[in-house]
Parts: sequence; structure tokens; C-alpha cells
Amino acid sequence: MHPLVNLAKETVEKFVLSGEAAQIPEDLSSEMKGRAGVFVSIKKNGELRGCIGTFSPCTKNVACEIIQNAISAATQDPRFPPVSPKELIELEYSVDVLTEPEIIASKKELDPKKYGVIVKSGERRGLLLPDLEGVDTVDEQIGIAAMKAGIYPSEEVELYRFEVKRYK
Repeated sequence: MHPLVNLAKETVEKFVLSGEAAQIPEDLSSEMKGRAGVFVSIKKNGELRGCIGTFSPCTKNVACEIIQNAISAATQDPRFPPVSPKELIELEYSVDVLTEPEIIASKKELDPKKYGVIVKSGERRGLLLPDLEGVDTVDEQIGIAAMKAGIYPSEEVELYRFEVKRYK
């Protein structure tokens, strides 16, 4: 298991069992030292069980982002109840480290397999990670990201794209 994924797993297990956050590892790998937006995804039996992340860095490094977002994915994703101790054995984790989002002129610059998308209208922003099962077209990707932000199809939007390094 990759160290980033292992940190997410250990964080969720410790928090669900004791209510305490994991400690930042003393020996940070190079991937953990940088600053970036990070999403932690939790699956159970191949189905999404929780996913929370940050568009851009909010803490001092990737390790802190993983700890914060792993706890949130397990306990605060509004689509799911908090993870219970009996579920821990069945969970699988992935960590996506985002590149800096770049504004794009049109949806022609997107590819749902390669790029994630951020759809922005005013203060509302919706994000969808790249290469998700069942999301095959740019229009599907933009539509889902917009819906997550409460943005209507008729509204003017700004589009941003980013890439991820996905760790499983």
C-alpha cells in the first residue's frame, strides 16, 4: 500500500475507533512534504462510501491534507452516515493529489479521463475528479460538477481543469 493511502487508512481507523486524529508521520515522504489540494475517497464493496477533499492546499502539507480529509470523508460526507467500526475491515482507500487548477476558455479543453473539472459561478464551485467510472463525456462531467455546486445549466460558468496523481 502506498504511504499516502496508508496514512488515509490509519487516520480513518484511529479516528473511528478512538475519536483521535492520526499524528503526522515523522519521516515524511517527498509526496507528503509538498502543498496541494487532496481528495480522499473511501469505497466499500466497490461503491463510494465517502469522498471529501480540498480544491487547493488548506494546510501546511499534503500529509495534513490527507489526515483532515480522511476524517471528513469518513464522518462528514453528507451523502453517507459516518463510518462505523464494524465497516473498517471492508473499506478501500484512494488519495488524489491535485495539480493547480487552470482556467480554460471552453469545454473543448477538457477530457474526463485526463482532467478533473471545477465549475464556478459567483461563489459557488463544484469539482469532479477525472477518470471516474460512469462519467464518459465532458458534458456529463460538467453537469455533475455544476449540480454539486447548485449551479443551473442556464447559468454562465467559468471552467477550470486540473490533473491528479491517484494513489490506491
